[in-house]
Amino acid sequence: MSIYVSGLLWVLGAAAVSSVIVVITRRFGSDEVSEKNLGAGGSVFSIVAGLHAVLVAFILISLFDAANGAEEQVQKEANALVAVNWSADSLPEPAKSRVDQLIRDYVQTVVDDEWPKMREGEDVDNKGWNTLNQLRDTIATASPNGDWQEDRKAEAANQLWEVYQARQERIDASGGGVNPVVWLALLIGTGLSLLFPYLFGGPNLVSQLLITVTLSSTLVLLLFAIYQLQNPFSGGVHIPPDAFSSALDRLS
Repeated sequence: MSIYVSGLLWVLGAAAVSSVIVVITRRFGSDEVSEKNLGAGGSVFSIVAGLHAVLVAFILISLFDAANGAEEQVQKEANALVAVNWSADSLPEPAKSRVDQLIRDYVQTVVDDEWPKMREGEDVDNKGWNTLNQLRDTIATASPNGDWQEDRKAEAANQLWEVYQARQERIDASGGGVNPVVWLALLIGTGLSLLFPYLFGGPNLVSQLLITVTLSSTLVLLLFAIYQLQNPFSGGVHIPPDAFSSALDRLS
């Protein structure tokens, strides 16, 4: 299902539920009590809504930054792999061919095995790490002939370390998400923020419906955005493995 359709369904569902609750509270509530408590309730609502808005804004900004950072690390990892291949291209055989084959195997592992697991938020196995370890051993045991090959060997090792770091950042990003405690705070804050228009109403049914539906739809839409952004490899961000596919085309 399209993310836009999903978001629309979330908003429409929130609007429908809010409308039903408003009708029920107006039918069985007391207008006199609502008017008496309006002033005190408004002060409390301002504090609760303000704190909730700060929390939502902080989480959204953090998730946006994390998504951008994950995309940068993916590109960095793919570029570093190409740099390893180009540097190792100057090494003597059999190290040269072995490095090239291991890099291709690693890219296939990332695209075919790891990406679907990251998309589902599952743990990534050690197959990719094992391939990188073989790459490290192959480069370390290569026997360069002359200063130029020695320099290329050192550069390949340095770029491989960049791959290690970027890979770890990518895996960490896929398993992050929003902490359950934070989700609890978000849900409670949303409920408390919606409590005010339900309890204290408005001058008439239409105005209360407009106020409540607008507020509930906005809050639910923000929760939907947080839900979609918590894993940069799925949902609304959905970082593709195109950088690694492109890296295969750039290998010598």
